[in-house]
Amino acid sequence: MATGKLRRNTPQRRVILEELCQLKSHPTASELYAVVRQRLPRISLGTVYRNLEVLHEDSVIRKMEFAGAETRFDGNMEQHYHVRCTECGRIEDIFPVDQDQTPAQPVELAGFQVTGYRLEYFGICPGCRKMETFPGRQTNPTH
Repeated sequence: MATGKLRRNTPQRRVILEELCQLKSHPTASELYAVVRQRLPRISLGTVYRNLEVLHEDSVIRKMEFAGAETRFDGNMEQHYHVRCTECGRIEDIFPVDQDQTPAQPVELAGFQVTGYRLEYFGICPGCRKMETFPGRQTNPTH
């Protein structure tokens, strides 16, 4: 389960965190809400959003924001990278071979003391590659 220090461990927050940590799909708040409602039918989407913000502020989960895309959340706080499909938005985890591996070991970046980094790869996932237009074949954006 995610690490970090949880401010208040409410029953709703615990269920949201448990469900997020079980999902590997890096869900949006709406997608997670649909899953959490199976356990907490009376929970609201607003409650899920607020609790995700608290979990992020407490460094218990990662908030993944991409230009032009809905925010996604990651319950896996182990050091890892992501690869994102530029066609459908699918996100997969990539774990470094060496847990101490970093893309660069900068001594100084414009006077900043570096406290962390985020590395994201992007490309076209296997499902979207299969949907590319070939002679005599229609593109199907919903795979």
